[in-house]
Amino acid sequence: MTGIAAGLAGFAALLVLMAVRVPIGVAMLAVGISGYGLHTGMLPLLAFLKTSTFHQFSTYSLSVIPLFVLMGEFATRAGMSRALFRTAAAFLGHRKGGLAMASIGGCAAFGAICGSSLATAATMAQVALPEMKRHNYSGALSTGSLAAGGTLGILIPPSVILVLYALMAEQSIAKMFVAAMVPGVLAAVGYMIAVAVFVHRNPEDGPAGPRASWGEKLSALRETWTIIAIFALVVVGMYRGWFTPTEAAAIGAFGTGLLAVFHGGMRLEGLMACLRGMAGTTAMIFLILLGAETFNAFLMQTRTPLLIAQAITEAGLSPMLVLLAILLLYLLLGCVMDSMSMLLLTIPIFYPIVAGLDFGMSQEDTLIWFGIIAVVVVEVGLITPPVGMNVFVINGMARDVPMIESFRGVLPFLVSDVIRIGALIAFPAITLGLVRFLG
Repeated sequence: MTGIAAGLAGFAALLVLMAVRVPIGVAMLAVGISGYGLHTGMLPLLAFLKTSTFHQFSTYSLSVIPLFVLMGEFATRAGMSRALFRTAAAFLGHRKGGLAMASIGGCAAFGAICGSSLATAATMAQVALPEMKRHNYSGALSTGSLAAGGTLGILIPPSVILVLYALMAEQSIAKMFVAAMVPGVLAAVGYMIAVAVFVHRNPEDGPAGPRASWGEKLSALRETWTIIAIFALVVVGMYRGWFTPTEAAAIGAFGTGLLAVFHGGMRLEGLMACLRGMAGTTAMIFLILLGAETFNAFLMQTRTPLLIAQAITEAGLSPMLVLLAILLLYLLLGCVMDSMSMLLLTIPIFYPIVAGLDFGMSQEDTLIWFGIIAVVVVEVGLITPPVGMNVFVINGMARDVPMIESFRGVLPFLVSDVIRIGALIAFPAITLGLVRFLG
């Protein structure tokens, strides 16, 4: 079997294992080990597994992942989602669709601490769904806004997905975080505009609530200043070189841990629950990392990524056409795979291709720009029918809302996403402007 045929056969086997519900990390590990062993023999396989596994998990830079995960666990335990939603509702609740807008704002702010889309969506839903139901919001608007708002968790820094991309593409974590800020704000604003359009067409779906007094607004703001301070310290301190990404994550985890103790009432039992949650999530991420490393090593042995890159180069396709094809594939994969698995599987294949294309930018700028766009498209896959994972999570928590209503509710947000992706592709300065300004 030729190299590229073996690589494609490996992809086919991986898809079959996923179709029978084998966990993605286990599936990539099984196919990678089998393919590598068949292609090189047993002794090279054992040598690779011995050295690669140790090298992968002894890398100091990976310690940032469990710390950011622990930061999210503490943030949930500290009740930050409730404080953030109350603050957003105090300023927006008097508008039509205001509570849905507040949910999106709360998701954006909580995503800055949590870094996980599914966790952001689920946590904010516990707070926002009862409030929107009490104010007679439609099931489509309430579940759709929360499912879409939850996707901000992997884009608003600090984000585990951005950390993983930076490590795999050998880019600065701090620069990836800064590059994601403006696209993240645009996403939140675009979603709020989508809510405004939704309630303009269907006013009964999002009735306006009572206007909060300035005293209530200031009181709500006082509850959230510590959250803003932690976010600013982590991101700004990392970018300015005050501390490394791992140190920034440790400081963020320590700060949110203190909030969980003094504001959330966390005690020893809650601390142990946070540590167990962190350990479980980190183990899942590291298993996927090991599976992706093994599977990609098999692909490199078959030279599949190099042959694909060579074929694309020789085809004479325009760089923009190649980029659009990659993003379309991401959108399709996003309907059936979770975001982390998809990026870990594909980045080693795609980033050399993108790095070799001429977009009129330096290679570093190109890879940062591509990384943000890729994460945005992956984010869209979380709410794209027929398998939008965020939609399923939110709908499972709103059991009285039919699934078709939840998918109808995300359609305006998908339109907003398409417009935003087009703007990010057409105007790289949206992504790179802040990086260059601060640099």
